[in-house]
Amino acid sequence: MSRVDRALVLTAGLGTRLRPLSLARAKAALPVGGVPLAVRILRWLASSGVTEAVLNLHYRPETIAREVGDGTGTGLRVRYSWEQPLLGSAGGPRKALSILDADRFLVINGDTLTDVPVAAVTDAHERSGALVTMALIPNPRPEYYGGVLVRDGFVCGFTNAGRNYHFIGVQVVDAAVFAGVPDDRPSNSVGSLYPSLIKARANAIGAFVCQAAFDDLGTPAGYLETSLRVASDEGRGDALHGADCSIHPTARVTRSVLWDRVWVGDGASLDECVVSDDVAIPSGARFERQAIVRGEGRLITAPL
Repeated sequence: MSRVDRALVLTAGLGTRLRPLSLARAKAALPVGGVPLAVRILRWLASSGVTEAVLNLHYRPETIAREVGDGTGTGLRVRYSWEQPLLGSAGGPRKALSILDADRFLVINGDTLTDVPVAAVTDAHERSGALVTMALIPNPRPEYYGGVLVRDGFVCGFTNAGRNYHFIGVQVVDAAVFAGVPDDRPSNSVGSLYPSLIKARANAIGAFVCQAAFDDLGTPAGYLETSLRVASDEGRGDALHGADCSIHPTARVTRSVLWDRVWVGDGASLDECVVSDDVAIPSGARFERQAIVRGEGRLITAPL
């Protein structure tokens, strides 16, 4: 059985789809069932045999570094690759090569949760002789997610139409794939590098098709749905409220996620809401399916 013990977790993104929540924290720092998303991913990687991870950072880096630190509590050693400017899904791995110092490693999206068997993906990569192996599931929402085309066990293209597969954010890559990418210059994998690999070599990208679970936390609605499910599955309803929260006895808070230092006043009502750090909900206020965020020096609300 082949083994890959290093991973790059892509956490540098701007979190545009996640706004306004990402105004307060980078998406990888969002609490999911009381545990920051990046920490959940790192613990899962540790349970899969990974011993070292690199996180790339650009947007709101302090919110991620504060939660993860050197990896203590995750079961692995963590280091960081700082990007300025934001380098993209190919440029980011290129910059991190010297820190990873490995011929082969995992690349993990920092805004999804999955239970795909890492060892099985790694073994499939070894057997196929591919340069990259992507973990895929049948596309659950082809009208929403971009698709991956598969032929004879290999990725043959990317599409937005027809029957296709969905990439769930886990891949095994040979470092040589990124060696030719210009250093410190933005570059995209699926949009540019990978089509070039396929054109040059038909079996360059392996397809590991499975039925793994997949949660996309890229939007506020997806974040709320996943947070509620995780807290329910783990039997931790209390994990939906962060540190130093104060909820008045007459207030009503249902199916909502409160981050740290949230104050909910007398008679206020929150139903299916996400409330970011350091927000005070006035007495008597009513919110339903809203993101409520203190960001850019002001209070921002947006429908989920």
